[in-house]
Amino acid sequence: MLSPVRPPFSREFPADFLWGCATSSYQIEGGTADGGRGESIWDRFCRQPGAIRDGSSGEPACDHYHRWEEDLDLAAALGVRAYRFSIAWPRIFPNGIGSRPNPEGLAFYSRLVDGMLKRGLQPWATLYHWDLPQALQERGGWLNRSTIGAFSDFARVMGDQLGDRVQHWITHNEPWCTAMLGHHLGVHAPGLRDFRAAMQVSHHLLVSHGEAVRALRSAAPSAKVGITLSLHPIRPASNRPADLAAAVRHDGLRNRWFLDPLFGKGYPDDVLSALGEEAPRIVDGDLCRIASPCDFLGVNYYFPETVADAPEGGALRTQVIESGDGPHTAMGWPVDAQGMVELLERVQRDYAPPALYLTENGACYEDVMGQDGRVTDLQRQRFLADHIAAAHQALRVGVPLKGYFVWSLLDNFEWAEGYGKRFGLVHVDYATQQRRLKASGEWLRSFLRTERVMS
Repeated sequence: MLSPVRPPFSREFPADFLWGCATSSYQIEGGTADGGRGESIWDRFCRQPGAIRDGSSGEPACDHYHRWEEDLDLAAALGVRAYRFSIAWPRIFPNGIGSRPNPEGLAFYSRLVDGMLKRGLQPWATLYHWDLPQALQERGGWLNRSTIGAFSDFARVMGDQLGDRVQHWITHNEPWCTAMLGHHLGVHAPGLRDFRAAMQVSHHLLVSHGEAVRALRSAAPSAKVGITLSLHPIRPASNRPADLAAAVRHDGLRNRWFLDPLFGKGYPDDVLSALGEEAPRIVDGDLCRIASPCDFLGVNYYFPETVADAPEGGALRTQVIESGDGPHTAMGWPVDAQGMVELLERVQRDYAPPALYLTENGACYEDVMGQDGRVTDLQRQRFLADHIAAAHQALRVGVPLKGYFVWSLLDNFEWAEGYGKRFGLVHVDYATQQRRLKASGEWLRSFLRTERVMS
């Protein structure tokens, strides 16, 4: 039995603190052949033998494309006030580009946004959560600089179509994952294994962010625009000088490579020096484009990384090592709520964003359904309580944290892991598409009603 957890009351947060839940298009929508949607890089990647652990794909996922009303009802019933979703680029431009967007795709997201507003949910739209149109990949994808312009056009169209109702926009979700997992390690779409290409992709992603910021501001002048980064506190494996130096180098590529240029500092000199010929090609004006002023920074926090010096560990000569101490999630990630405070304090100290949002925080566990049909996921309940308490602590020390989004509303397609890993507040029976609120969802609902439910 887990020990009791006593998070603050929700009323101890600022009155305008935004509580939300998050999803992404490819992970929940399904309907991959419906409504004129084109093929995405994940549709193609999932057909590669061995790419997905259970051989599955994002079809039908949670069939959200057809069941969105039920899902928004679930979100509203939790008591959250915001819903973060992503827009599938192939639903809008099946070929990635074009003079006329797909009207059925536009209509779907218009209905979805109207459904959120009807239920009192503030829409938070993410433009890119990894589902690039396959047609663009066949022209080089993010390695081809022309994709920057295609993304800017996509952003402008969505701003024109939804900007009267969507006031908060995220350009990219976790560009580190797109670049490194998709183009260096090959475990995400498009499945490439080329470090130099990954570094060029990371640069193009950041430039496209800056161009999308400008496009959105042109289409929807009152919109609040930002980007979401996956950030980690970096800890040395020991006090040896070699490990201490390795932690600095690793932080350079994991965190500073994205944060520094976004906040007008350019790419970190130590990382550029270490990359040498593998550094990306930068065109005049790119750094100004990347640093287009944003209204907020989204942070996805899951765990810290422990790093050791490793002479054979790639360009930066580092290695992330397994943390054997303390609890871990079913993904093998260490549970460390205090790391979230450490990270947020660091971001505020070094970059001073105008506002910070935790745009994802959540945990995967081996959920077990009882004979009564309930999922009593006390570990996830404890995880959320600890991390909400950490968010409150960050506020007390002066971090301008404005909101917290739980990942995720629904169990879903967990990328290379397929359907074997569950993060949801709501259990999804993929065979029947039945939804059941888990104990963690019940806990969050009670917490948001300012009830102390663990005594």
